[in-house]
Amino acid sequence: MLEKRFERLAAAGIQLLPALEITTHFVFERGGFIALVERCGDGFGSIGSAGILTGQGMAVPVWRGERCFFVARDLEREAGPAEVEALRAFARDLEDALR
Repeated sequence: MLEKRFERLAAAGIQLLPALEITTHFVFERGGFIALVERCGDGFGSIGSAGILTGQGMAVPVWRGERCFFVARDLEREAGPAEVEALRAFARDLEDALR
């Protein structure tokens, strides 16, 4: 079952990032978008919110009315509609691959 999940991740263009300092979660990435996925025994647990990888770490989407901003420590920038859609597609594809 785990092998099939990795095949689906690869088919979706999603890669596992090496993050040896994080022992409780896996870090998955595609196109600059990342998400943490809980490590559970020999598999995957819950999937965290997706965001973007920045020099300041992970920036998460924060909605203010109709506008979306990526927010991290010492960083805040507005996300364009195409970027929001790409983030949603990444999150959806990650969830589908890990089912």
